[in-house]
Amino acid sequence: MTDSNNNLMGQGGGQRKRRSRAEQQDNGPRPTLDRQDAADQKAELVRKMRKKLNSTENDTAKS
Repeated sequence: MTDSNNNLMGQGGGQRKRRSRAEQQDNGPRPTLDRQDAADQKAELVRKMRKKLNSTENDTAKS
């Protein structure tokens, strides 16, 4: 009886996400690449917005 009480692994109703063998070894390509890709896209968007903001400020200052 004590063994079943101490070892509750897998009895949580599927609370843990099933992980592939690569993800278990921290080689899962999707989550890390998705995060990096999202960070790259955000950095590019911020760069474009700052460039646009600077160009409009310069046009306003010249007028």
